[in-house]
Amino acid sequence: MSSKERPTLGGTRIKTRKRNIAAPLDPAAFADAVVQIYLDNAGDLELVAKNIESSDLNFSRYGDTFFEVVFTGGRTQPGTTKPDEGERHPYSIIECEPKREVILPSVIYIQKILRRKPFLIKNLENVMQKFLQSLELFEENERKKLAIFTALAFSQKLSGLPPETVFQPLLKDNLVAKGLVLSFITDFFKEYLIDNSLDDLISILKRGKVEDNLLEFFPPTKRSNESFSEHFSKEGLVALVEYNEKKIFEVKLKEMKSALTTQITEEVDISEVIENVKVRVRDAKLPDIEVVRVLWDVLMDAVQWSGKNQQQNANSALRQVKTWAELLNTFCTTGKLELELMYKVQMQCYEDAKLMKLFPEIIRSLYEQDVLAEDTILHWFRKGTNTKGRQTFVKALEPFVNWLEEAEEEE
Repeated sequence: MSSKERPTLGGTRIKTRKRNIAAPLDPAAFADAVVQIYLDNAGDLELVAKNIESSDLNFSRYGDTFFEVVFTGGRTQPGTTKPDEGERHPYSIIECEPKREVILPSVIYIQKILRRKPFLIKNLENVMQKFLQSLELFEENERKKLAIFTALAFSQKLSGLPPETVFQPLLKDNLVAKGLVLSFITDFFKEYLIDNSLDDLISILKRGKVEDNLLEFFPPTKRSNESFSEHFSKEGLVALVEYNEKKIFEVKLKEMKSALTTQITEEVDISEVIENVKVRVRDAKLPDIEVVRVLWDVLMDAVQWSGKNQQQNANSALRQVKTWAELLNTFCTTGKLELELMYKVQMQCYEDAKLMKLFPEIIRSLYEQDVLAEDTILHWFRKGTNTKGRQTFVKALEPFVNWLEEAEEEE
């Protein structure tokens, strides 16, 4: 056994860590202090901002409370917009007139605060979400003030306020059904477009993930494109109506193109394809020119092109024209539409190197299949307005045009 003494704990002091004792929450005292700053400066927002910045108030802890005071003049009860106990001031956003020139100073004031205390942006989001989810608790003119403030906040690019914070809370079924959301969003659109373009508005809607779902702001009983056009036309937002109609048109055109691609790939009987296109054109009210463009795109996209074999490409293109000539013929019913088809062929051959030399052969094939009339080809040759590759194509088509002219003289 070792004679070495074993260590003991006798007389050793054991240190214990002191617990951090958190101070109890006291939002009421914080709110009263902020309200007092407003009252002491008679609502002068520049002076209020300076006093806020120099104060030692705990904004990181009571950020939500601060914005409740800014918007409503004091604290609000949890889960509602009703005033809570405590001091209040009359210089809030809710208390002012529903005019942009009156509300704009509050937006600029908040911007100043956020530049000094950027962490408060999250608290602003929280309070805006709370209020927007509770629109029914506000009076009509109060909702208008919130809409004006929101529009000005985005217009002034308020410290990176994310659009989804605003738009997503609005899509509550009960708010939408009552028409409150449509009223709010209409005021927002009108106010925002005073200083900004429609493209700016669409950009915000995209970031807010609602650009494709604008009809969801309408009550279920009015959720139609006709109601959309009627409502916003009446409100003077014609540009928004035109944008929506263009978007609808593009969707319907895309749907027709997709269905047509499937039918052509599956080699469906041509009469069935023609009938399908007619139905879609009639239901969607698609312009004839767009239909002709789509038909040519789909037909050429369905061709199995060869990488370098020019003759094989020519054969494939001409075979496709011959196979689907009846489809093209059905919808190229005027000289104007035939000319549009020629321009479409011209652009495709100009943009695709492997088709560059096929232009005269394609045009001749379309002529032989009675898709293009002689007059249309001659008009394009003599007076065509599309300059893309025109010199090259005119030269390539010249022998065929000479043949047409000679045949015409013989007759």
